[in-house]
Amino acid sequence: MNIVGYKKVWFTLSILLVGAALVSVALFRFNAGTEFTGGTLWEFTVPGQSLSVGDVQNEFSKNLKIADANVEYDTTNHSFLVTFATLDEAGHQADLSALKAVWPSFTELSFQSISPSVGASLLQSSIIAIILVLVGISLYIAFAFRKASRPISSWKYGWITLLTLFHDVSIPAGMLALLGHYKGVQITSNTIVALLVVMGFSVHDTIVVFDRIRENLLNYRGKEPFSKIVNDSVNQTLARSINTSLTLILVLLALYFVGPADLQYFVLTLLVGVITGIYSSIFIASPALVLVSPKEETKKA
Repeated sequence: MNIVGYKKVWFTLSILLVGAALVSVALFRFNAGTEFTGGTLWEFTVPGQSLSVGDVQNEFSKNLKIADANVEYDTTNHSFLVTFATLDEAGHQADLSALKAVWPSFTELSFQSISPSVGASLLQSSIIAIILVLVGISLYIAFAFRKASRPISSWKYGWITLLTLFHDVSIPAGMLALLGHYKGVQITSNTIVALLVVMGFSVHDTIVVFDRIRENLLNYRGKEPFSKIVNDSVNQTLARSINTSLTLILVLLALYFVGPADLQYFVLTLLVGVITGIYSSIFIASPALVLVSPKEETKKA
């Protein structure tokens, strides 16, 4: 496959996808969860009761006087997840007693109440973690490929890796902003973990291709054009990348359709990120090396 020869097509598609993702984030922002904004997350079951989301919503609104409660039902665990404003322990115990009086089989699974200040601190730490991971990975790639400085310097490998990581994170992030606006999907700590996992997967796939390019540069030793070396290297690792990634995609698809409801968007973020990671390592990262190489070296490495 002449992957490098059609690099303008791949770049154009990526620019459109990333552009759409950035517009989505700019227009809709992220719907931050209670972990970041502060609030209460209460999960419980009521065995033996045929309750709907509306029944629980009505009970919280009328009996507990919590009008802003958001109720979700997990069909896998048959549990309710309710989020609302911050509640102290005394209020928690009072509401717990009130609900047990109405539903004797009420069983609490988890209760978390996070203050706004703690949530803001957690959000800041999450952003810093993502930035540090991006910078750290790029520096590592530049160091690891320091001996592959011809025909392009090793730091360009790091910059291109950073570019592909941004590509792979921005697309699922744009999807989350869109889902947050239309479906009420919230950004939680699980979401941040998913994005970090996407970065780890993406850089792993990119390193495999870059490493083959480095090997072929040493093997050909200037006998072939750099663009041909890159294209041959991508084709040599193409089957491996697709096969290993496909197994992961199948697992994620299974988890998305039959896994716990509270992990559904975590899995969806991983699924979209893995697909974009496969695409970027094959169609973006390697052709970008050719794009930034000197013109005379493109003809002969």
